[in-house]
Amino acid sequence: MFGLDAFLGIPYAKPPLKALRWKPPKPHAKFKGVFQANQFGNFCEQPGDVAGTMSEDCLTLNVFRPIGTTNQELLPVMVWIHGGGLVSGGSFLYDPSPLVLNGNVIVVTINYRLGLLGFFAHPAIDAEGHRNGNYGLMDQQLALKWVKHNIKAFGGDPGRVTIFGESAGGQSVLCNLASPTAAGLFQRAIEESGAYLEFQFYYNYITTLGVGETTGTAQVPPGTAIAASVGCPNQTAACLRALPASTLVGADPSTAFPFVDGTILTQTPTAAITSGHFNRVPVISGTNHDEWRVFVNGQYGASLVTEADYEAAVLALWTNFFDSAVLAAYPLDSYPSGGIALGTSGTDGIYACPARNADQLLSKFVTTYAYEFNDENAPDLENPTPSFPLGSYHGAEVQYLFDLNLRFSGTDPFTADQQQLSDAMISYWTTFAANGDPNSADKPVWSPYSIMTDEFQSLVPPTPVAESGFNADHKCTTVWSAF
Repeated sequence: MFGLDAFLGIPYAKPPLKALRWKPPKPHAKFKGVFQANQFGNFCEQPGDVAGTMSEDCLTLNVFRPIGTTNQELLPVMVWIHGGGLVSGGSFLYDPSPLVLNGNVIVVTINYRLGLLGFFAHPAIDAEGHRNGNYGLMDQQLALKWVKHNIKAFGGDPGRVTIFGESAGGQSVLCNLASPTAAGLFQRAIEESGAYLEFQFYYNYITTLGVGETTGTAQVPPGTAIAASVGCPNQTAACLRALPASTLVGADPSTAFPFVDGTILTQTPTAAITSGHFNRVPVISGTNHDEWRVFVNGQYGASLVTEADYEAAVLALWTNFFDSAVLAAYPLDSYPSGGIALGTSGTDGIYACPARNADQLLSKFVTTYAYEFNDENAPDLENPTPSFPLGSYHGAEVQYLFDLNLRFSGTDPFTADQQQLSDAMISYWTTFAANGDPNSADKPVWSPYSIMTDEFQSLVPPTPVAESGFNADHKCTTVWSAF
């Protein structure tokens, strides 16, 4: 992190421990003396090993600004919400130096409660009379309030705040767009690959608090069943709050979801944006061309060789409601491998076409800039020997905005063309943060999305271009609109 000031590990909320577990976050008290903001805070509790300390005491944020920034000329502010399925990740993983130094912005990265500690519906807890269910979203909004009240002291403009995030961070951006309690906390929004499992009719992952408490769905286990499974068959809040965090983390699903709780979310993001009842700010919205391939590689590797292998994998992903239609639209013999075939249907049905639906809905009310990330040779040092080409996989674009060397090998993986694409993306993102419009004199024109033209900005190296084939390429109208 050369060339910038970094203020690390700033607590924005009281530690949500003991009696404060599953309570709305409370602002942190003023510091006595000088707070030494020189090291990252803890990761929030999550499965697996992380390169740092995990704790429920994790509600911290980090502020990065160009060296020499004063509060005489206030800079645009970008608040990053990390991904990880709402069950993993942390602010430590993302070094925003490229955005800060090349875009002349202030970037704030935040932690928020994850998994069952962040998204949990249970009748005993929800009967306590406080806001409930969406504790992770409440954390995000309290962090945004902290930014609104404090960022001017760092040289940031509290009237030009952009929220942005990828995957579950992008889904969080959409939830904050839909949330009445987030009104006025940001002036622009960027969601990267966040429209998954919403904006279509064949999945229903965001359910109501009442259903989440006792009934559950095929995708969301009921809170009462979770309580019994972790050793609280008496279903009391006292028992649940006495559990070690590790016990709850061990019961975490692979992906968590928000709830329609009546306050933070009064309706799903799909319903809010369809009706126009959302926080109307300019939006950048996009996906990657090959989102699902990396998940297929992790689950199956090169094993999808025979027709029977492929059919079984399609059934596992799409169930018997869709498998026949998917097999007809994505026949194995039309693709180089079973992995690419399955990855293509997953990309189209889970990410690309729902995102296009979201763009069409958003663009009726706010200026929307739609993109598709299209570097088919994007570096992936986490999967150096994949079973098939991963292409523009899920999360591939993040390294074009952030320095992920802390997470990867410490080497520069970009070609000259890829670096040029990175420069263009940083310009688009930071110019949008400054003006609500990504366009500048020295970068290719990016026109707002229009249902009539249905054009996306193709983020392809070395130079982005407008594309008009997104709908046909991803079979949105011919296949996925039929479900």
